[in-house]
Amino acid sequence: MSELRDGLLLGLGNPLLDISAIVDNEYLAKHDLGPDNAILAEDKHMPIFTELQEKYNAEYIAGGSVQNTLRVCQWILDKPNVAAYFGCVGQDKNAEILEKRARADGVDVCYQKNEEQLTGRCAVLITGKHRSLIAHLAAANFFSEDHIDKNFKYVENAEYFYISGFFLTVSPPSILKVAKHAKENNKSLLMNLSAPFISQLFKEPLMQVIPYIDLLFGNESEALTFAKEQNFGTENLKEIGFKMVSLPKENENRPRIVILTQGSHPVLLFENNTVREFPVQEIKECDIVDTNGAGDGFVGGFLSQFIQKKSFDDCIAVGIRAAREIIFRSGCSTEGEFKFC
Repeated sequence: MSELRDGLLLGLGNPLLDISAIVDNEYLAKHDLGPDNAILAEDKHMPIFTELQEKYNAEYIAGGSVQNTLRVCQWILDKPNVAAYFGCVGQDKNAEILEKRARADGVDVCYQKNEEQLTGRCAVLITGKHRSLIAHLAAANFFSEDHIDKNFKYVENAEYFYISGFFLTVSPPSILKVAKHAKENNKSLLMNLSAPFISQLFKEPLMQVIPYIDLLFGNESEALTFAKEQNFGTENLKEIGFKMVSLPKENENRPRIVILTQGSHPVLLFENNTVREFPVQEIKECDIVDTNGAGDGFVGGFLSQFIQKKSFDDCIAVGIRAAREIIFRSGCSTEGEFKFC
């Protein structure tokens, strides 16, 4: 087992203040949204943020995919500051709320602060068991390499790095800087495909990073889109997983691992020429509170064990458990004690 210490895990992502509220289907239709969107805000979506704050009983949570994952990881570890985090925020009230919430959840945030931009926000529109995410990155879009250079001690101190595909929309050079450090020092780089549009619209920077990735996460729809964009010629998820594993790899000392989730269907783990299936206990529809953050919760649970050098069986078991716990809650919330069973 690896000793837990400050800064063992470093995440890079888009810090967003989640503004979460329950709305109805008419509200979604008014803003031309579906029940399970995960999109970047356009001009037509901007009134949503004000409406949620002024007309709805909105809840504020430290959000953004990577920050959510690190918060869940810290929740399970129950030891503050094992995870550190880079991202860009504004110099405003929302940044203060965001940092306060993140630190309260045990994450050692090292935000780059932009005086000219507002802190990023994500509207989380909950309709029954569904959630629609509309992200306005704002300051998060302005993360720059020099923040890494100024705070390189965090990079040197970490042994594990976790990056979302969403961060490819912001600063591919920052990702490559960390990726090359990980390769040169035989550290672990983990990444998430994050959303189908990443494989479609940010294909070039994604494929520049892929050779450095030691462990790649994705869900079924993300994997299918990736396979289509890479001309894999198959929609068979197991064939796709093996093709992902066999993509070019920089650090040959670490064989690539690919982990694909399928909702209530088994989690698939690909390593070398083998695939393992890990069953997921089905959740009754009536027990689901909110699916928002379930994927981030899975990765957070996985990482909590992975950085302790636990077996993949343990990593995935805790990942599945963490995802279930998040589904039973409103938003990606981590109050109370994490229960392993």
